[in-house]
Amino acid sequence: MPDVISLGVGEPDFMTPADIRAAGQRSIDLSTAYTSNSGLIELREALSEHLYAKYGIRYDPETELLITVGVSEAMINAGLAVLDPGDEVLVPEPCFVAYTASIIFADAKPVFIPTTAADGFQVSAEALEAAITPRTKAILIGFPNNPTGAVMSRERLLEVAKVAERHNLLVISDEIYDRLVYGVEHVCFPALPGMKDRTILLGGFSKAYAMTGWRLGWLAAPEDITTAVRKVHQYAIMSAPTMSQHAGLYALRHGDASVCEMVAEYDRRRKVIVAGLNSIGLPTFEPQGAFYAFPSIAHLGLTSDQFCDRLLHEEQVAVIPGDSFGPSGAGHVRACYATSMDKIEEALDRIDRFVRRIS
Repeated sequence: MPDVISLGVGEPDFMTPADIRAAGQRSIDLSTAYTSNSGLIELREALSEHLYAKYGIRYDPETELLITVGVSEAMINAGLAVLDPGDEVLVPEPCFVAYTASIIFADAKPVFIPTTAADGFQVSAEALEAAITPRTKAILIGFPNNPTGAVMSRERLLEVAKVAERHNLLVISDEIYDRLVYGVEHVCFPALPGMKDRTILLGGFSKAYAMTGWRLGWLAAPEDITTAVRKVHQYAIMSAPTMSQHAGLYALRHGDASVCEMVAEYDRRRKVIVAGLNSIGLPTFEPQGAFYAFPSIAHLGLTSDQFCDRLLHEEQVAVIPGDSFGPSGAGHVRACYATSMDKIEEALDRIDRFVRRIS
């Protein structure tokens, strides 16, 4: 369709910073061979230092870190490695669409735990406890959250940790948006007391460094789990792309200034889109992380699908139905603000016109 403004795909509109791109380009002249299945040891060492510097948690680069083809590969491989058929995984939702698929691929069962805007889209220990059965194996959490932009407080995460400890559960923590927070602290789940030994930590380069197309992620976990995940990874993938790993190594060592610049711009856009949606009459929870707004459209008499379809065809603005991310997303839509300010402002004008027409 012509003249569509997309607030749909969750992808930075920035190019990968020039110096990181140059590092990837240089690597082609150095090596086009496979790396270790686990990834470049230099990259794993740099990642180990990065996690220690940011969160005070230390992973052995030889045995506890694995470089993957994006976080999606890490998530699917983790499920295949640790879940048995019939296992249940507690999944607070709304959540990234791949969570459910990753569990189903392992022939396990996702058990949705609803969260709401009234509670800041934060999962409670009580809700988790109520869903536990003898088949419960793990909790899969993703904060900062896609699609809501919620960030879990340290207090709430400590409650989740107590549930995991009390019932001897694994925790899979997707922290791909850890650098994209606005005025709040990101708490790394395995850095909580006693949680490293029961947590699979997932992260990557796509969001913070605007490296989506490089397909570079990582997994950190205790040695026995990493060994099991590596078995799946080595037969499915062999190793992550060599030039992407060299670019990622440079990003870890030299990319902080670029990350800070992009985060400041996302924050500017965040304030504009949240204020704009609220002024239009679409109640919008204030996101504290990632780059998504999650306005409610329930009062307009349309389903999320109907709202998105009509907005696209009548005003050429693309947003995502909220219930794509789980049952609690019904009555909401996701609008990604990782696009230019001009497009955000024009999209808000079009949404305003649409809402006025249908109200």
